[in-house]
Amino acid sequence: MSAVLSAPALAQEDTGDTTLLGVEFYPVATIAETEIRVVASGLPASDADDPYPVDVIGDRELRSVQGPDLTRALRRMPGVTITRNGSVGGFTGVRVRGAGAEQLLVLIDGVKVNDVSSPGGGFDFGNLMAEEVGKVELLRGSHSVVWGSDAIAGVMNLSTRTANGVAASAEYGGPRQVSTQALAGVDGRLVEASVSGGWVRSRGISSAAIGTERDGFEQWHVSGRARAFLADGLSAVASGRYADGSLDLDGFPPPTFFVFDDTNERQDTRERSGRAGLEYKGDRLMLSAGVVRSANDRDLVDEDTGPAPYYETTGRLTRAELFGRYRLAGRFENVRIDFGADREWSRFTADGAFSADRGSAHTASGHAMLTYDRNGGVILGVGARYDDHNRFGGEWTLGANGAVELADGLDLRASYGEGFKAPTLFQLLSDFGNPALSPERSKSYDVGLTYSDNAFSAALSLFRRDSRDLIDFVSCFGVTGGICTNRPFGTYDNVGRARAEGFEVELGAEPVRGLGFGAAYSYAKSRDRDAGTDLARRPRHALTLTGDWDTDPLHHRGLKLGADLRLVGDSFDDAGNFTRIDGHALVDLRASKVLFALDMRQQYDVELFGRVENLFDARYTEVAGYGTQGRAAYVGVRVGM
Repeated sequence: MSAVLSAPALAQEDTGDTTLLGVEFYPVATIAETEIRVVASGLPASDADDPYPVDVIGDRELRSVQGPDLTRALRRMPGVTITRNGSVGGFTGVRVRGAGAEQLLVLIDGVKVNDVSSPGGGFDFGNLMAEEVGKVELLRGSHSVVWGSDAIAGVMNLSTRTANGVAASAEYGGPRQVSTQALAGVDGRLVEASVSGGWVRSRGISSAAIGTERDGFEQWHVSGRARAFLADGLSAVASGRYADGSLDLDGFPPPTFFVFDDTNERQDTRERSGRAGLEYKGDRLMLSAGVVRSANDRDLVDEDTGPAPYYETTGRLTRAELFGRYRLAGRFENVRIDFGADREWSRFTADGAFSADRGSAHTASGHAMLTYDRNGGVILGVGARYDDHNRFGGEWTLGANGAVELADGLDLRASYGEGFKAPTLFQLLSDFGNPALSPERSKSYDVGLTYSDNAFSAALSLFRRDSRDLIDFVSCFGVTGGICTNRPFGTYDNVGRARAEGFEVELGAEPVRGLGFGAAYSYAKSRDRDAGTDLARRPRHALTLTGDWDTDPLHHRGLKLGADLRLVGDSFDDAGNFTRIDGHALVDLRASKVLFALDMRQQYDVELFGRVENLFDARYTEVAGYGTQGRAAYVGVRVGM
């Protein structure tokens, strides 16, 4: 189960990490489970000193879940619901606390990867495979004070895998699906470096629920991270990722052009992201400066009309950023200041058969947070941010937080955060664009209790988020004036207000070593405050139960067994609440066993693993009109430390 990391209390997985001659040594394919990388403040932190609702899934848990489908691990996190258009590789949206999928800020190794060329500006999790990821951090609630635009629902940072050695895996099963991954790295006195690469190919299922033709998916990806120690406290860092995928699509074929069914269409996607910079850590001052670059290219091809794309989009984001932290001395040694500044340049193009759209924007920002931390017993913080956007002007964002230790292992925390989401370049500048749009805005409130000891952990969170100026597409049928001038097919406008409120419960228990249980329940009521309807594709109830048994918890070479139960409540597919989506229950079973060691020192093991997804072959729907995967079995082998 994901670790409960709602500071200042934290319950974490023991990874067996050790220190050798002052250099931390992590086993192959493991990232330090106890380090919150960037979601709270933009800086590495080895202690839980930010009282926000943060959950972490570490490498060991990700590997135990098995397979390339990252959403099977993400649904273990409280407040998370997922919708996918078809099978693995199809567009996958992650919704947090009833917010839209495009309102979650997504980082890979600290790099913003939300697609600036897409209409909504969200991130497609269908293009990110679980084998690439070594750690997931999720901060729930509006948090634009540190990160600026897009952080209305929260912030998710996904760290790619690192190693001190080599590892590899391969699996086959389900809809003729093959997945492979290899990883190698070094962790020395002067340099730490890792590189990972993989390939996935799936025959898939029909994206259209009524279709009979399978829609396949194929992707290869490579990522890497490196750190060079230049001087005492000073290091140079770099990271990069590239993914190239091809996905078969369904659409609206002739003669009616109104029924979603089999078509001979394809989407080719290329994603690139990277960061290079310097980091300094002194006794009181910590700095991280870098240049970030992300790019998305997407081509839509109808093979019945020819090999040339009928629609192409490109998006580019360049960002120069600085994060800093200074701890005061003397009488004010319990006070720290987190600060930062950044400048972003974004541009997009969209070329189709009938139009060509393009445009750019830039933003300059600065933020500061003042925090009082009395040795973890009491934490109080307040922060502010200002963004200057060349298209719509300035935007102030505020935040505050606090926590107090009530008893040994028991903590009370609360936070207030504001969020905003700048209109996307498509919403502003395309043939459907409205240059007069204002940002979407939110105010988020959170209060919670956390408890942890050696064998049990629990967390309760109550939340509410009010959003206004939500951007939606409006029809211009029969209207020729106002915002519909020169927009005969429609345009975008600030038309919506919404409220999401509810609570989350997390439980984790290890009654005996090697036997663990977990539960995450979320209730989120998300309503359109103007229309009085539920927001589309937001189930109010979501529950995940997990159980894992390691028969050799000391050496991890014995039989491991596990199961997940996922329950999701009813929802509606449309804003008018005319199309209901019934809830569903999914059960997954998994097992693994080390077969033998490859070397005399027994550092490298060969492990056999397998699983059954959707054990009872449930027929369910996440998006109306799209199919979902039935029962599927997989088997694979892993080699690693």
